[in-house]
Amino acid sequence: MVANRRMARSMNVEMYSRWLETFRVKETIDRRSSIPPRSYGVYLRNRRCDCRRFQTLHYPCAHVMAACAKVNLNVEQFFDDVYILEHTLHVWENKFPVLPDLSMWEVPLRTFDLVLDRGLHRNPRGRPQSSKIHIMDIREKSDSKRCGLCRLAGHNQSKCPQQNYHVGQSSRSGRN
Repeated sequence: MVANRRMARSMNVEMYSRWLETFRVKETIDRRSSIPPRSYGVYLRNRRCDCRRFQTLHYPCAHVMAACAKVNLNVEQFFDDVYILEHTLHVWENKFPVLPDLSMWEVPLRTFDLVLDRGLHRNPRGRPQSSKIHIMDIREKSDSKRCGLCRLAGHNQSKCPQQNYHVGQSSRSGRN
């Protein structure tokens, strides 16, 4: 509030309507030369300011303080009740009931059983499951893996029908 009062001293206030309590407040301090001074509408009767701090925080902003100073109004009337100490102390006037001993508590029986979702459990053993989305990984059959011995598709080196023919020969050496 001290900072708001200090800022309010350096603002220009124009009264639009004393009966409607409407003002135009121009900021003149803490502005760079390239930025024009901002002006805000203050509506005391509706408890509104164009900077929106007044209606959001429920206490007067610097613009409201400047408008109140212009027409000699008491700014304290625009504070919400939550900021008044006496109002806050009324919260603690209520009596809270004493809780009974823990053994005296009534605990309701379970009316339903919890069912675990097995799909959310991790697989504890084996290789981790792939989480890759295979949308873009579509291969044609011609690109499938080929046998290391005969270079034909459809089987691997351990199930090659020509395995007996190539026994003893290296797959890298020249074939007959």
